[in-house]
Amino acid sequence: MLDIVLLTEKKYINTNKTDWYTQQVLLEDNLVKTALENLGYTVEIVNWDHTDFDWKEPKLCVFRTIWDYFHRYEEFSNWLNSASQSTKFLNPQKTIEWNIDKHYLADLESKGIPIVPSHFIEKGTQVSLAELANKLQWDKFILKPCISGAARHTYAIEASECKEYEQIFQELISNESMMLQPFMKQIETKGEVSHIVFGGKYSHSVLKIAKEGDFRVQDDFGGSVHDYKASIQEIEFAEKAVSACDPMPAYARVDVVWDNNDHLAIGELELIEPELWFRKCDTAADQFAAVIDSHFKAL
Repeated sequence: MLDIVLLTEKKYINTNKTDWYTQQVLLEDNLVKTALENLGYTVEIVNWDHTDFDWKEPKLCVFRTIWDYFHRYEEFSNWLNSASQSTKFLNPQKTIEWNIDKHYLADLESKGIPIVPSHFIEKGTQVSLAELANKLQWDKFILKPCISGAARHTYAIEASECKEYEQIFQELISNESMMLQPFMKQIETKGEVSHIVFGGKYSHSVLKIAKEGDFRVQDDFGGSVHDYKASIQEIEFAEKAVSACDPMPAYARVDVVWDNNDHLAIGELELIEPELWFRKCDTAADQFAAVIDSHFKAL
């Protein structure tokens, strides 16, 4: 009998890589696996695109390090629909499908959750980047896809540079929906804080700092991760953002920045496969396992 599968991508299965990034991924997944096994569950780590795996076998599949899905979105979507006929997902399929597309930010805003201002451009829209810059009146802005991760096709653009990016913008918008956000200046000075929430309750936080001369805080691009003590205001802000979701997600990473008016704002609400930095908090893996346990027992 197999109770729970932790979903990953193929390159993290039976790997001989010893680089620090791979090792931390393996460490994180194994911390969760061990915490669940300590509760008496049988657990395996399986890549989501494993063609020979029987998805009827596990009772519950938990999304973890599936960091290739946004490069293979159509294939992933087909698998998600197929496997959902055989097993249950955590977070659930409804939540995954909602959170995949960054239009969810507009839903949060409609519920009173402060977000980084976001302007969405639907696939096939006939508009130039210069026209949008003129309409929005942002001196500098971020262009990125509505479905993406790891800073895929993400560009920081000065309003005066629109002509230089026009061709790539037109290529992108002909293939997928895109979005513009004003550049949050304090991300270069204060960074971005990720708050981890399990079952609606705050667990821990980390501060992400971009390398000098860059705006991308991901460690893929040289960003660094630091311990961070969140204030009561920040904790309440993160929990409120998660409570605005329907249904309440079992786990969430709330990425928060200080906007250009020095107010807290949601940059991303990650509910699919967020890095959760279990290694930064001794109790986090057990907290996560306890939430998974309660969902498993409710199946």
